[in-house]
Amino acid sequence: MPADHFVFAPASPIAAPVTSGELFPLRRIFCVGRNYAEHAREMGHVPGREPPFFFMKPTDAIVTAGADAPYPPKTADLHHEVELVVAIGAGGADIAENDAGRHIWGYAVGLDLTRRDVQQEARKAGRPWDMGKGFDHSAPLGTIAPNTNLLTAGRIELKVNGAVRQSGDLADMTWNIAEIIAQLSTYVTLVRGDLIFTGTPAGVSALARGDVLEGTIAGVGTVTTRIV
Repeated sequence: MPADHFVFAPASPIAAPVTSGELFPLRRIFCVGRNYAEHAREMGHVPGREPPFFFMKPTDAIVTAGADAPYPPKTADLHHEVELVVAIGAGGADIAENDAGRHIWGYAVGLDLTRRDVQQEARKAGRPWDMGKGFDHSAPLGTIAPNTNLLTAGRIELKVNGAVRQSGDLADMTWNIAEIIAQLSTYVTLVRGDLIFTGTPAGVSALARGDVLEGTIAGVGTVTTRIV
């Protein structure tokens, strides 16, 4: 469509860095809730194999290249959640688990920053979590590494100011990557450029201005940011 047909100029495309130096154009960000049993317990829930549930963050919540993440307004309890992020390279709906691998473009390490007090108040009131999860700068993301394999294990860890806060293994996920892709694709048609944050292990806790975060996943990479 010609540029003069828009009321104002469209926003620039949003993209994430790739290990090759190229950019991965982003479409949507989906997140899986309570996908590690120990994290479910620390949040006051009894873990089980009920169907996974999903929520979303806006694509422009992404923070890349180790940039700072501002401490958000409207919260006194900002939490960290380190996660494996799946980058979708081929779309589809009703994807079979045994076909999920061909829809993966690669992986990255991400942080699902959470206004925990806002989220918990919304939960108590039976309201959506959007303002607890989908705020500005709430999704720091490391460099995406091409990899079409279905990752089933690997150490996942988060350090804050050099001290370990979260530590677990991808093998501890309640729903594995193939199951997540298959289940999510029954709700929406996945398209290339989608990201899926796959849940966090136990150990989430509060952050303060000045905290430096470093998340790592074995064989995937790192994510870093500083809360300002």
